[in-house]
Amino acid sequence: MRTVGVVTTTRADYGPYLPVLRQIQADPDLDLYLIVSGMHLSPEFGMTVRAIEQDGFEILDRVDMLLASDTPEGISKSMGLGTIGFAQSYARFQPDILLVLGDRFEMHSAVVAALPFKIPVAHIGGGEATEGAIDESIRHSITKMSHLHFVSTDAYAERVIQMGEEPWRVVVSGAPSLDSLNSFTPETWTELQNKWNFDLAGPVLLVTFHPVTLSYESTGDYMEQLLDALDGSGFDLIFTYPNADTHGRQIISMIERFTSNHPRSWAASSLGTESYFSLMTHATAMVGNSSSGIIESSSFKLPVVNIGDRQQGRIQSKNILNVGYRREEIREGIKTASSPGFRDSLSGVENPYGDGHAAERIVKGLKSVAIDDALLMKRFYSDSPASHKERLQASRSSV
Repeated sequence: MRTVGVVTTTRADYGPYLPVLRQIQADPDLDLYLIVSGMHLSPEFGMTVRAIEQDGFEILDRVDMLLASDTPEGISKSMGLGTIGFAQSYARFQPDILLVLGDRFEMHSAVVAALPFKIPVAHIGGGEATEGAIDESIRHSITKMSHLHFVSTDAYAERVIQMGEEPWRVVVSGAPSLDSLNSFTPETWTELQNKWNFDLAGPVLLVTFHPVTLSYESTGDYMEQLLDALDGSGFDLIFTYPNADTHGRQIISMIERFTSNHPRSWAASSLGTESYFSLMTHATAMVGNSSSGIIESSSFKLPVVNIGDRQQGRIQSKNILNVGYRREEIREGIKTASSPGFRDSLSGVENPYGDGHAAERIVKGLKSVAIDDALLMKRFYSDSPASHKERLQASRSSV
Protein backbone atom coordinates (compact mmCIF):
# COMPACT_ATOMS: atom_id res chain seq x y z
CA MET A 1 0.00 0.00 0.00
CA ARG A 2 1.36 3.42 -1.00
CA THR A 3 1.19 6.10 1.69
CA VAL A 4 0.21 9.57 0.49
CA GLY A 5 1.01 12.41 2.87
CA VAL A 6 -1.25 15.43 2.35
CA VAL A 7 -0.55 18.82 3.92
CA THR A 8 -3.45 21.21 4.49
CA THR A 9 -2.89 24.60 6.10
CA THR A 10 -5.95 26.80 5.35
CA ARG A 11 -9.56 26.69 4.20
CA ALA A 12 -8.19 27.94 0.86
CA ASP A 13 -6.47 24.61 0.16
CA TYR A 14 -8.81 22.28 2.06
CA GLY A 15 -11.81 23.00 -0.18
CA PRO A 16 -9.94 22.17 -3.41
CA TYR A 17 -8.33 19.16 -1.72
CA LEU A 18 -11.63 17.63 -0.60
CA PRO A 19 -12.47 15.59 -3.74
CA VAL A 20 -8.88 14.31 -3.86
CA LEU A 21 -8.88 13.39 -0.17
CA ARG A 22 -12.09 11.41 -0.58
CA GLN A 23 -10.70 9.47 -3.54
CA ILE A 24 -7.46 8.69 -1.72
CA GLN A 25 -9.44 7.61 1.34
CA ALA A 26 -11.61 5.29 -0.76
CA ASP A 27 -8.77 3.72 -2.74
CA PRO A 28 -7.69 0.31 -1.36
CA ASP A 29 -4.16 0.79 -2.72
CA LEU A 30 -3.55 4.12 -0.99
CA ASP A 31 -3.20 5.10 2.66
CA LEU A 32 -3.97 8.73 3.52
CA TYR A 33 -1.63 10.45 5.97
CA LEU A 34 -3.14 13.85 6.70
CA ILE A 35 -1.03 16.60 8.25
CA VAL A 36 -2.91 19.70 9.44
CA SER A 37 -1.20 23.01 10.10
CA GLY A 38 -1.44 26.79 9.81
CA MET A 39 -4.78 28.58 10.08
CA HIS A 40 -6.65 25.32 10.68
CA LEU A 41 -5.24 25.22 14.23
CA SER A 42 -5.98 28.86 15.07
CA PRO A 43 -9.13 29.87 17.03
CA GLU A 44 -8.75 33.35 15.53
CA PHE A 45 -9.41 31.91 12.06
CA GLY A 46 -12.27 29.64 13.05
CA MET A 47 -10.38 26.53 14.27
CA THR A 48 -11.25 24.86 10.96
CA VAL A 49 -9.51 21.65 11.98
CA ARG A 50 -12.88 20.75 13.48
CA ALA A 51 -14.49 20.82 10.04
CA ILE A 52 -11.85 18.38 8.78
CA GLU A 53 -12.66 16.00 11.63
CA GLN A 54 -16.40 16.38 10.99
CA ASP A 55 -15.79 15.39 7.36
CA GLY A 56 -14.54 12.03 8.63
CA PHE A 57 -10.79 12.34 8.06
CA GLU A 58 -8.30 11.01 10.56
CA ILE A 59 -5.64 13.59 11.35
CA LEU A 60 -2.36 11.81 11.92
CA ASP A 61 -0.27 14.87 12.76
CA ARG A 62 -0.65 18.57 13.59
CA VAL A 63 2.03 21.18 13.04
CA ASP A 64 1.57 24.44 14.95
CA MET A 65 3.46 27.23 13.23
CA LEU A 66 1.55 30.54 13.21
CA LEU A 67 2.68 33.31 15.54
CA ALA A 68 0.20 35.90 16.80
CA SER A 69 1.89 38.47 14.60
CA ASP A 70 1.29 39.16 10.93
CA THR A 71 4.21 41.56 10.47
CA PRO A 72 6.87 40.61 7.91
CA GLU A 73 9.03 39.43 10.81
CA GLY A 74 6.16 37.39 12.23
CA ILE A 75 5.44 35.72 8.89
CA SER A 76 9.12 34.89 8.37
CA LYS A 77 9.40 33.42 11.87
CA SER A 78 6.24 31.37 11.27
CA MET A 79 7.87 29.96 8.13
CA GLY A 80 10.88 28.93 10.20
CA LEU A 81 8.73 27.35 12.90
CA GLY A 82 6.82 25.51 10.19
CA THR A 83 9.99 24.07 8.69
CA ILE A 84 11.02 22.80 12.13
CA GLY A 85 7.56 21.39 12.83
CA PHE A 86 7.26 19.57 9.52
CA ALA A 87 10.79 18.18 9.91
CA GLN A 88 9.77 16.70 13.24
CA SER A 89 6.63 15.27 11.64
CA TYR A 90 8.57 13.60 8.79
CA ALA A 91 11.07 12.22 11.29
CA ARG A 92 8.19 10.41 13.00
CA PHE A 93 6.70 9.14 9.75
CA GLN A 94 7.78 9.53 6.15
CA PRO A 95 5.04 9.12 3.52
CA ASP A 96 5.91 7.47 0.22
CA ILE A 97 4.87 10.65 -1.58
CA LEU A 98 3.82 14.07 -0.32
CA LEU A 99 0.91 15.98 -1.90
CA VAL A 100 0.80 19.76 -1.53
CA LEU A 101 -1.41 22.44 -3.06
CA GLY A 102 -1.00 26.06 -3.95
CA ASP A 103 1.30 28.85 -3.06
CA ARG A 104 1.14 29.84 0.58
CA PHE A 105 4.09 30.32 2.92
CA GLU A 106 2.86 27.53 5.22
CA MET A 107 2.97 25.06 2.32
CA HIS A 108 6.46 26.25 1.38
CA SER A 109 7.67 25.26 4.86
CA ALA A 110 6.24 21.76 4.41
CA VAL A 111 8.08 21.29 1.10
CA VAL A 112 11.40 22.72 2.31
CA ALA A 113 11.37 20.32 5.25
CA ALA A 114 10.70 17.34 2.94
CA LEU A 115 13.83 17.88 0.82
CA PRO A 116 16.45 16.33 3.15
CA PHE A 117 14.21 13.31 3.72
CA LYS A 118 14.12 12.59 -0.05
CA ILE A 119 10.34 12.53 0.03
CA PRO A 120 8.99 13.01 -3.52
CA VAL A 121 6.60 15.94 -3.72
CA ALA A 122 3.51 16.17 -5.94
CA HIS A 123 2.26 19.74 -6.37
CA ILE A 124 -1.23 20.89 -7.36
CA GLY A 125 -1.57 24.35 -8.87
CA GLY A 126 1.81 25.09 -10.42
CA GLY A 127 2.34 27.45 -13.34
CA GLU A 128 -0.26 29.97 -12.22
CA ALA A 129 0.44 33.64 -11.59
CA THR A 130 -0.50 36.10 -8.85
CA GLU A 131 1.72 39.04 -9.59
CA GLY A 132 0.63 41.19 -6.64
CA ALA A 133 1.52 38.69 -3.91
CA ILE A 134 4.57 36.93 -2.51
CA ASP A 135 2.62 33.78 -3.40
CA GLU A 136 3.98 34.23 -6.94
CA SER A 137 7.55 33.49 -5.80
CA ILE A 138 6.46 30.83 -3.32
CA ARG A 139 4.49 28.92 -5.97
CA HIS A 140 7.39 28.79 -8.42
CA SER A 141 9.79 27.82 -5.63
CA ILE A 142 7.52 24.89 -4.71
CA THR A 143 7.45 23.90 -8.39
CA LYS A 144 11.24 23.61 -8.51
CA MET A 145 11.27 21.52 -5.32
CA SER A 146 8.50 19.22 -6.58
CA HIS A 147 8.78 16.02 -8.60
CA LEU A 148 5.27 15.71 -10.05
CA HIS A 149 3.01 18.55 -11.18
CA PHE A 150 -0.80 18.58 -11.46
CA VAL A 151 -1.75 21.79 -13.23
CA SER A 152 -5.08 23.37 -14.14
CA THR A 153 -4.63 24.33 -17.80
CA ASP A 154 -2.42 23.76 -20.83
CA ALA A 155 -1.02 27.27 -20.47
CA TYR A 156 0.05 26.57 -16.89
CA ALA A 157 1.65 23.30 -17.99
CA GLU A 158 3.69 25.23 -20.54
CA ARG A 159 4.89 27.59 -17.83
CA VAL A 160 6.02 24.71 -15.63
CA ILE A 161 7.93 23.20 -18.55
CA GLN A 162 9.46 26.60 -19.30
CA MET A 163 10.84 26.51 -15.76
CA GLY A 164 12.87 23.46 -16.74
CA GLU A 165 10.55 20.71 -15.51
CA GLU A 166 10.54 17.58 -17.67
CA PRO A 167 7.23 17.19 -19.56
CA TRP A 168 6.66 13.65 -18.29
CA ARG A 169 6.35 15.08 -14.79
CA VAL A 170 3.49 17.44 -15.79
CA VAL A 171 -0.18 16.36 -15.84
CA VAL A 172 -2.99 18.68 -16.91
CA SER A 173 -5.55 17.63 -14.32
CA GLY A 174 -7.79 20.69 -14.06
CA ALA A 175 -8.58 22.41 -10.77
CA PRO A 176 -9.87 19.87 -8.20
CA SER A 177 -12.14 22.46 -6.57
CA LEU A 178 -14.48 22.12 -9.57
CA ASP A 179 -15.00 18.42 -8.83
CA SER A 180 -17.08 19.32 -5.77
CA LEU A 181 -19.65 20.98 -8.03
CA ASN A 182 -20.56 17.68 -9.74
CA SER A 183 -22.74 16.58 -6.81
CA PHE A 184 -23.31 19.95 -5.19
CA THR A 185 -26.79 20.92 -3.98
CA PRO A 186 -26.87 24.54 -2.79
CA GLU A 187 -28.28 25.40 0.60
CA THR A 188 -31.32 27.65 0.35
CA TRP A 189 -31.15 31.24 1.58
CA THR A 190 -33.32 30.30 4.59
CA GLU A 191 -31.03 27.36 5.40
CA LEU A 192 -28.00 29.64 5.26
CA GLN A 193 -29.69 32.21 7.53
CA ASN A 194 -30.57 29.57 10.11
CA LYS A 195 -27.19 27.85 9.92
CA TRP A 196 -25.13 31.02 10.33
CA ASN A 197 -27.59 33.19 12.24
CA PHE A 198 -27.57 36.25 10.01
CA ASP A 199 -30.57 38.41 9.19
CA LEU A 200 -30.09 39.74 5.68
CA ALA A 201 -32.83 39.99 3.08
CA GLY A 202 -30.63 40.49 0.01
CA PRO A 203 -29.73 41.16 -2.69
CA VAL A 204 -26.22 40.47 -1.42
CA LEU A 205 -22.60 40.98 -2.39
CA LEU A 206 -20.08 38.32 -1.29
CA VAL A 207 -16.88 40.10 -0.26
CA THR A 208 -13.44 38.53 0.24
CA PHE A 209 -10.40 40.80 0.29
CA HIS A 210 -6.93 39.50 1.15
CA PRO A 211 -3.75 41.50 1.82
CA VAL A 212 -1.79 42.42 -1.30
CA THR A 213 1.48 41.21 0.16
CA LEU A 214 3.78 43.01 -2.27
CA SER A 215 2.22 46.30 -1.15
CA TYR A 216 1.14 45.42 2.38
CA GLU A 217 1.93 48.97 3.58
CA SER A 218 -1.19 50.12 1.69
CA THR A 219 -3.54 47.55 3.25
CA GLY A 220 -5.43 50.11 5.35
CA ASP A 221 -5.95 52.47 2.42
CA TYR A 222 -7.06 49.68 0.07
CA MET A 223 -9.57 48.43 2.62
CA GLU A 224 -10.89 51.89 3.39
CA GLN A 225 -11.53 52.50 -0.31
CA LEU A 226 -13.34 49.15 -0.60
CA LEU A 227 -15.53 49.73 2.45
CA ASP A 228 -16.45 53.22 1.24
CA ALA A 229 -17.50 51.76 -2.12
CA LEU A 230 -19.53 49.00 -0.47
CA ASP A 231 -21.21 51.41 1.94
CA GLY A 232 -22.87 53.24 -0.93
CA SER A 233 -23.69 50.19 -3.03
CA GLY A 234 -27.22 49.60 -1.75
CA PHE A 235 -26.53 45.86 -1.26
CA ASP A 236 -26.48 43.66 1.80
CA LEU A 237 -22.92 42.48 2.42
CA ILE A 238 -21.40 39.17 3.52
CA PHE A 239 -17.69 39.29 4.33
CA THR A 240 -15.35 36.35 4.71
CA TYR A 241 -12.11 36.85 6.64
CA PRO A 242 -8.77 37.07 4.86
CA ASN A 243 -5.93 34.58 5.12
CA ALA A 244 -3.16 34.87 7.72
CA ASP A 245 -0.99 37.07 5.53
CA THR A 246 0.96 40.22 6.32
CA HIS A 247 -1.47 42.79 7.81
CA GLY A 248 -4.40 40.39 7.50
CA ARG A 249 -5.47 41.24 11.05
CA GLN A 250 -5.82 44.87 10.03
CA ILE A 251 -8.41 43.82 7.45
CA ILE A 252 -10.26 41.73 10.04
CA SER A 253 -10.35 44.66 12.46
CA MET A 254 -11.75 46.99 9.78
CA ILE A 255 -14.40 44.43 8.78
CA GLU A 256 -15.47 44.02 12.40
CA ARG A 257 -15.81 47.79 12.90
CA PHE A 258 -17.78 48.10 9.67
CA THR A 259 -20.23 45.28 10.41
CA SER A 260 -20.82 46.54 13.96
CA ASN A 261 -22.00 49.85 12.50
CA HIS A 262 -23.85 48.54 9.45
CA PRO A 263 -26.82 46.25 10.20
CA ARG A 264 -27.06 45.20 6.55
CA SER A 265 -23.67 43.44 6.77
CA TRP A 266 -22.30 40.28 8.34
CA ALA A 267 -18.90 38.57 8.55
CA ALA A 268 -17.63 35.00 9.02
CA SER A 269 -14.16 33.74 9.85
CA SER A 270 -14.84 30.59 7.82
CA LEU A 271 -17.93 29.31 6.02
CA GLY A 272 -16.79 25.92 4.78
CA THR A 273 -16.95 24.80 1.17
CA GLU A 274 -20.67 23.97 1.04
CA SER A 275 -21.91 27.26 2.47
CA TYR A 276 -19.37 29.32 0.55
CA PHE A 277 -20.41 27.75 -2.74
CA SER A 278 -24.06 28.15 -1.75
CA LEU A 279 -23.55 31.86 -1.21
CA MET A 280 -21.97 32.05 -4.66
CA THR A 281 -25.25 30.76 -6.09
CA HIS A 282 -27.28 33.41 -4.24
CA ALA A 283 -24.99 36.44 -4.49
CA THR A 284 -25.59 39.16 -7.04
CA ALA A 285 -21.83 39.49 -7.42
CA MET A 286 -18.53 38.77 -5.71
CA VAL A 287 -16.20 41.62 -4.77
CA GLY A 288 -12.56 41.37 -3.68
CA ASN A 289 -9.35 39.68 -4.76
CA SER A 290 -9.79 36.01 -3.88
CA SER A 291 -8.68 33.15 -6.12
CA SER A 292 -12.20 31.74 -5.80
CA GLY A 293 -13.37 34.72 -7.82
CA ILE A 294 -11.10 33.60 -10.63
CA ILE A 295 -11.21 29.80 -10.49
CA GLU A 296 -14.67 28.73 -9.30
CA SER A 297 -16.88 31.75 -10.01
CA SER A 298 -17.47 31.16 -13.71
CA SER A 299 -19.02 27.76 -12.94
CA PHE A 300 -21.77 29.72 -11.14
CA LYS A 301 -22.04 32.36 -13.90
CA LEU A 302 -21.28 34.81 -11.08
CA PRO A 303 -20.11 38.35 -11.89
CA VAL A 304 -16.87 39.20 -10.08
CA VAL A 305 -15.36 42.60 -9.35
CA ASN A 306 -11.68 41.70 -9.07
CA ILE A 307 -9.76 44.45 -7.27
CA GLY A 308 -6.13 45.34 -7.89
CA ASP A 309 -3.04 43.27 -8.58
CA ARG A 310 -3.31 40.21 -6.35
CA GLN A 311 -4.72 37.90 -9.03
CA GLN A 312 -3.04 39.57 -11.98
CA GLY A 313 -1.63 37.01 -14.40
CA ARG A 314 -4.23 34.28 -13.88
CA ILE A 315 -6.36 33.04 -16.77
CA GLN A 316 -9.80 34.63 -16.51
CA SER A 317 -13.31 34.11 -17.85
CA LYS A 318 -15.46 36.95 -19.13
CA ASN A 319 -17.37 37.11 -15.82
CA ILE A 320 -14.38 38.94 -14.29
CA LEU A 321 -14.35 42.75 -14.16
CA ASN A 322 -10.90 44.04 -13.23
CA VAL A 323 -10.79 47.35 -11.36
CA GLY A 324 -8.24 49.37 -9.41
CA TYR A 325 -8.19 50.12 -5.69
CA ARG A 326 -10.02 53.47 -5.78
CA ARG A 327 -13.58 53.65 -4.47
CA GLU A 328 -14.86 55.16 -7.70
CA GLU A 329 -13.52 52.25 -9.78
CA ILE A 330 -14.94 49.69 -7.36
CA ARG A 331 -18.35 51.40 -7.37
CA GLU A 332 -18.40 51.41 -11.14
CA GLY A 333 -17.41 47.74 -11.19
CA ILE A 334 -20.24 46.84 -8.81
CA LYS A 335 -22.69 48.84 -10.91
CA THR A 336 -21.69 46.95 -14.06
CA ALA A 337 -21.53 43.53 -12.36
CA SER A 338 -25.01 43.91 -10.89
CA SER A 339 -26.63 45.08 -14.11
CA PRO A 340 -29.08 42.59 -15.69
CA GLY A 341 -27.37 42.93 -19.05
CA PHE A 342 -23.98 41.84 -17.74
CA ARG A 343 -25.43 38.86 -15.88
CA ASP A 344 -27.37 37.81 -18.99
CA SER A 345 -24.17 37.96 -21.04
CA LEU A 346 -22.67 35.17 -18.92
CA SER A 347 -25.19 32.47 -19.85
CA GLY A 348 -22.75 30.58 -22.06
CA VAL A 349 -19.54 31.20 -20.15
CA GLU A 350 -17.29 28.15 -19.65
CA ASN A 351 -14.81 27.57 -16.86
CA PRO A 352 -11.25 27.35 -18.24
CA TYR A 353 -10.02 25.50 -15.15
CA GLY A 354 -11.23 22.02 -16.02
CA ASP A 355 -14.07 19.58 -16.47
CA GLY A 356 -14.69 18.49 -12.88
CA HIS A 357 -12.63 15.28 -13.04
CA ALA A 358 -9.32 16.52 -11.65
CA ALA A 359 -9.30 14.25 -8.61
CA GLU A 360 -9.43 11.14 -10.79
CA ARG A 361 -6.36 12.27 -12.74
CA ILE A 362 -4.47 13.29 -9.62
CA VAL A 363 -5.10 10.03 -7.78
CA LYS A 364 -4.22 8.04 -10.90
CA GLY A 365 -0.92 9.91 -11.09
CA LEU A 366 -0.17 9.36 -7.41
CA LYS A 367 -0.78 5.63 -7.82
CA SER A 368 0.99 5.05 -11.13
CA VAL A 369 4.17 7.10 -10.85
CA ALA A 370 7.24 5.00 -10.10
CA ILE A 371 8.93 6.16 -6.91
CA ASP A 372 12.55 5.67 -7.83
CA ASP A 373 15.74 7.55 -8.60
CA ALA A 374 14.32 8.78 -11.91
CA LEU A 375 11.56 10.57 -10.01
CA LEU A 376 13.83 11.98 -7.32
CA MET A 377 16.67 13.10 -9.57
CA LYS A 378 15.61 16.40 -11.14
CA ARG A 379 17.08 17.31 -14.52
CA PHE A 380 16.64 20.72 -16.12
CA TYR A 381 14.64 20.34 -19.31
CA SER A 382 15.24 22.62 -22.27
CA ASP A 383 13.64 22.16 -25.68
CA SER A 384 11.65 23.99 -28.33
CA PRO A 385 8.08 25.18 -27.63
CA ALA A 386 6.79 22.88 -30.37
CA SER A 387 8.38 19.92 -28.63
CA HIS A 388 6.83 21.06 -25.35
CA LYS A 389 3.38 20.88 -26.90
CA GLU A 390 3.97 17.47 -28.46
CA ARG A 391 5.15 16.01 -25.16
CA LEU A 392 2.34 17.73 -23.28
CA GLN A 393 -0.24 16.23 -25.63
CA ALA A 394 1.26 12.80 -25.07
CA SER A 395 1.01 13.38 -21.32
CA ARG A 396 -2.67 14.39 -21.61
CA SER A 397 -3.46 11.32 -23.69
CA SER A 398 -1.98 9.00 -21.09
CA VAL A 399 -4.13 10.28 -18.21
